[in-house]
Amino acid sequence: MNNISLSKSTFIRGLQCEKSLYLYKNFYHLKDPVDPQTQAIFDQGHEVGILAQKLFPDGVDVSPESYYNMGESVIKTKSLIESGESVIYEATFEFNGVIAALDILVKDNEGWKAYEVKSSTSVSETYLNDAAIQYYTIINSGVELKDISIVHINNQYVKNGAIKVHELFTIAPVYDEVQLLLPDISHKIEQFKSIIGNDSVPKIEIGEHCSKPYGCDFRGHCWKHIPDYSIFDISNLRMNKKFDLYNNGIVTLDQVDVENNALNSNHLLQVKSELTQSSYIDYENISQFLSDLKYPLYFLDFETIGTAIPIYDGSRPYQQLPFQFSLHVQQEKNGTLTHYEYLAKSSIKKDPRIDFVKRLVKDCGDSGDIIVYNIGFEKGKLNDLKALYPKFADDIGNIINRLKDLMVPFKNKWYYTPEMKGSYSIKSVLPALVPELSYQDLEIKEGGTASNLFLQMVKGEFNGDIDKTKKDLLEYCKLDTYAMVRILEVLYMS
Repeated sequence: MNNISLSKSTFIRGLQCEKSLYLYKNFYHLKDPVDPQTQAIFDQGHEVGILAQKLFPDGVDVSPESYYNMGESVIKTKSLIESGESVIYEATFEFNGVIAALDILVKDNEGWKAYEVKSSTSVSETYLNDAAIQYYTIINSGVELKDISIVHINNQYVKNGAIKVHELFTIAPVYDEVQLLLPDISHKIEQFKSIIGNDSVPKIEIGEHCSKPYGCDFRGHCWKHIPDYSIFDISNLRMNKKFDLYNNGIVTLDQVDVENNALNSNHLLQVKSELTQSSYIDYENISQFLSDLKYPLYFLDFETIGTAIPIYDGSRPYQQLPFQFSLHVQQEKNGTLTHYEYLAKSSIKKDPRIDFVKRLVKDCGDSGDIIVYNIGFEKGKLNDLKALYPKFADDIGNIINRLKDLMVPFKNKWYYTPEMKGSYSIKSVLPALVPELSYQDLEIKEGGTASNLFLQMVKGEFNGDIDKTKKDLLEYCKLDTYAMVRILEVLYMS
C-alpha cells in the first residue's frame, strides 16, 4: 500500500487539470477551505449513498475508520469475496498504484456487478470516467465484473409515505461506455504518476477547466493574480470570450479596447462606466417600468429548502420548498410600510408549505402589484404550490398574475453604476444604490446559508441556538424585501 499514487477522485482530478492533481498531491495546504455550502453537498452525497444501500440490503460495510486506513478495506474486501459474501458496501480494490472504493458490489446468479451511487439526476461524462477507473482497478484485482452501473436520483419521483428506494433511484448500466474508455486508462495512470513525481508544478494557465466539470479547490491559489474586479466580471460575457481577452493579455477593464467587437453594447456600458466612474440611467425605460406599477405594492421574498431525498409527501428530489417569506406592504408611493413575515416550524413531520400558502394568500390581499427580485424563482415555486393545493389555485394564480420583477431595470442595464461591478444581483445592487444598508451586517448573509440552517433544524442536526438562529433567518429575509423598497425609492428619484 505504500506505492499508492492515485485514488478514484485524484484520477478524476487529473483528467480535469494536471496542475490541480500535482498541487493536491504535493501542496495540499494550498487548497481552498471547504465552505459550508460545499460541505452540505458532500454531506448530502453521503446520505444518498447510505440510502442506496437499501437497494441491495444486508451487505457488509468495509468503510475504514479513516481515509488513511484504506488498506484495511482492501484486505477486508478480498477476505469477504473469498468467504462467499455477496453484497459489500465500500468494497475497496488496489492495482498498479490506484486505490478505488466502490459504493456497492453485488454477486447475483450472473456474477459480480458494480454500482456507484451519485446524488445527481443523470449520468455525466465525469461519472463514466469514474466508472472506468473503478472497473479497471476491480477487474485487475481479480474480480470479473459482469456489469457496472451508475445509480442516480430519479427527479420525477414523488414521495408518498416511506421512501421507495427502487423508485427514488435509477440504475443506469454503463458497461458498454466503460469499455470504450478502458484502453486509455493505463496510459493516463502512468501519465498522472509522472506528473505527481515531477519537481515542478505543471505550467497550466487558468482556463475554463477551472470550473468544469467541478469548481477547482485550488482556485484561490491559481487565480491569485486576478484582481477582485476584472474582465471575468463583465456581465453576461461568455466564458470563452473572457478567456480570449485574458489570453491576449487583458485582465483589468482599463485594458479593454472599447472598440473590441467581441463586446456588445451592454458589455461596453459596463467597461465605460468603470473607466469613467460614471453611472448610466435610461430614464425612458425606467419611467415606463415605474408607471406600470399598481399600488398597493407588496414586496415579497421566499426562502426555500431542497434535498436529494424528499422529506415531505408530495415533493420531488431537489424540488425547492418554501419555508419562509417576508412581505413589506406600501399602500401608496412614499407611504408607510407594513411588514409581515412567516417562518415555518422546523419539523420533519410538518410540511411547511400548507401554512406558508395560507399565510401568503392572507397577507398578499387581492389587488396591487407584488414586487419580487428575479421573477422566475418565485413564479416557479408558486406554480408548484398551485398544483399541489387545488383549493388555493385561484388565490395563488392571483398572486402570480400580480408579480412584477424589480430585477429587470438592472439586468437590462437601464440603471447601472460602477459600484455594481457588473452584477445585477440584489446583493450588489443594494449597497451600490443604498450604501447605508448591507447584508454584511447580518449573521446570515445569503440564501444558501439560510436554507442549510433551516434544513439542519428540520433534520434535528442543528447544534446552535435555535431561537437566535430563527431570529437571524427572519432578519435576513426581512432585509431582502426592505432592500427592494429602498431600491425602488432610488428608481423613483432617478
